[in-house]
Amino acid sequence: MAKYVCNVCGYTYDEQLGDPDNGIQAGTKFEDLDANWVCPLCSVGKDEFEQV
Repeated sequence: MAKYVCNVCGYTYDEQLGDPDNGIQAGTKFEDLDANWVCPLCSVGKDEFEQV
């Protein structure tokens, strides 16, 4: 499981944890997130994230 960091605000999407506050189950891979998914802190798109 990988982690992805938002280049704008530093939020980390951890595939192992998902994004339960926004309905994303634990274990959801970043590439499987809906194309409309945005950073829960600053609302930028997936293209602003880098794998760490």
